[in-house]
Amino acid sequence: MYVESLRGRDFLSILDCSRVELESLIKLSFEFKRRYYSGEKIIPILQNKILALIFEKPSTRTRVSLQVAIQQLGGHSLYLSSAELQLARGEPIKDTARVLDRYVDGVAARVYRHESLIELANYSQKPVINALSDREHPLQALADVMTMIEVKKNLKNLKIAFVGDGRDNVVHSLMLAIATLGGKLYIATPKGYDPEISLLKKAYERASESGAEIVIVRDAVEAVDNADVVYTDVWVSMGQESERERRLKDLSAYQVNAELVRYAKKDFIFMHCLPAHRGEEVTDEVIESPNSVVWIQAENRLHTAKAVLASILR
Repeated sequence: MYVESLRGRDFLSILDCSRVELESLIKLSFEFKRRYYSGEKIIPILQNKILALIFEKPSTRTRVSLQVAIQQLGGHSLYLSSAELQLARGEPIKDTARVLDRYVDGVAARVYRHESLIELANYSQKPVINALSDREHPLQALADVMTMIEVKKNLKNLKIAFVGDGRDNVVHSLMLAIATLGGKLYIATPKGYDPEISLLKKAYERASESGAEIVIVRDAVEAVDNADVVYTDVWVSMGQESERERRLKDLSAYQVNAELVRYAKKDFIFMHCLPAHRGEEVTDEVIESPNSVVWIQAENRLHTAKAVLASILR
């Protein structure tokens, strides 16, 4: 009930996993979901394990999925808001890491800066899991891929259109996951919002091995045309509030609405990592449509969290 090769390892990026490891995590996620609905008792493989959750940002899905996941696996979690830790008074991250090392079995951290996550991992002998940074959101990407496979069956045959901010942390992780596993990902984004160049290069490298296609376009219609999956995310993420007006103006042509999705396949699925700002990146009509799978996607955060925690903390 775990991926042995991931035991004790950090999970800061999708790049930390090979294709085989990602496939194994997704397969394990499906097994956990099957057991969740079959009523089969899950073996408490993380009994007496303690996961610390350091969160600099608010969270619903990430926090709850991780806490419920470890509890269902027999372990415990400690939610530690950064405002309540000595981090808020200037204690270095490296000191916090070395103290927690002696108390807990692993740390999941949700941070403003990816560099903070790297420093935490560098000074922690216990595994560190990325629960969101400004660079990546690997836990979300696992649930995204799981959802696509669950609903559409075969990832490699899909055309996936992401419409909006191409430098988004969710896009980065999704891009790396698709590049690793296969599929066609079209990212429709305005100039100045392209994915981070270093991650884009990594995606192209992995795509050359898997046969995936990663394509950056400016026209939302071009991306959505004949798409199997249409995905978007908020235009103003936490920590970007000062850029709100500029972002709304720059991204106004990339709203996912009824007019745009008519270019997709009739049986397309709409995805959003949530929370959604209805009327900005997506209309209420689309997110509440029969094509929307956002609630399945949200639920799958729980099952993929169990797969990650079982594999890393076992």
